[in-house]
Amino acid sequence: MSDVSTVLYDAPGPVTRRRQRLLSALAGLLILAILAWGLYAMYRNDIFNDRWLVLVDPPRGQSVQNVWWDSLLWGGLIQGTLKAAALAMPLAGLLALVLVILRTTPRRAVRTPTTGLIELFRGLPVLVLMMFGYFVFGFSPFASVVFGLVIYNAAIVAEILRAGLSSIAKGQGEAGLAIGLSWFQNFFIIMLPQAVRVMLPSLIAQLVVLLKDTSIGFIIAYHELLRASQLNYNFFGNESRLPFFVATLAIYLTLNFTLTRVAIVVERRLRQRGQKVEKPGARVAAR
Repeated sequence: MSDVSTVLYDAPGPVTRRRQRLLSALAGLLILAILAWGLYAMYRNDIFNDRWLVLVDPPRGQSVQNVWWDSLLWGGLIQGTLKAAALAMPLAGLLALVLVILRTTPRRAVRTPTTGLIELFRGLPVLVLMMFGYFVFGFSPFASVVFGLVIYNAAIVAEILRAGLSSIAKGQGEAGLAIGLSWFQNFFIIMLPQAVRVMLPSLIAQLVVLLKDTSIGFIIAYHELLRASQLNYNFFGNESRLPFFVATLAIYLTLNFTLTRVAIVVERRLRQRGQKVEKPGARVAAR
């Protein structure tokens, strides 16, 4: 059997492979040159001075624990970013489940207004929803951040699940109804689990977006990681702005990378479980 990669186009020959290797090497050199130029420009602008000591030997009577644990990690990340995300994720999931049920119900009188509501929530920026909760409903900054995250992400997740439901073969739902399942039983037992497995990468990507969107609460004075970083460089002076920006960036990248890796592991296990379930059927079909 020929390689799958050669089905749509011819396999590259020796000349093409040499050209590809040359272009890859040139691209690598260009990237290294850009990085070297950036580092040199930072060096000329005196970026690599003692300003970075604020992260390892902070002045003004503060310790490394005060800066990293008390302020950035515990005060900003755990008590701010993760606290809001941990509450918003399940609430958004529950609201999305309600919305997708109403969105896919056979009754048009329920389905049509739900579709309009989802489109409205999807079209509003998260910041507008947070400010609406803060200024109109009088919520606290924490409640306003959670309110905005839940409303916006519930609409997005509902559409993701609806797309997953649409991708499932229509005969599966009809088979469930044919054996006597009610619409709700058919939805939760047959359709929804398959939709979640199919759309799991998109769902995880949306969770990462939700986690990052907690930083928008900075604008309504919610004390999350970005706000904690701002308070630190206001306290230590403007020269510490870049070190705290880099530290905040590193924390966000580590957090999002960890969440992405966990999602990949979960997706792989679900796929393997699905393949194990499909194997007996495949053997019967082969017979």
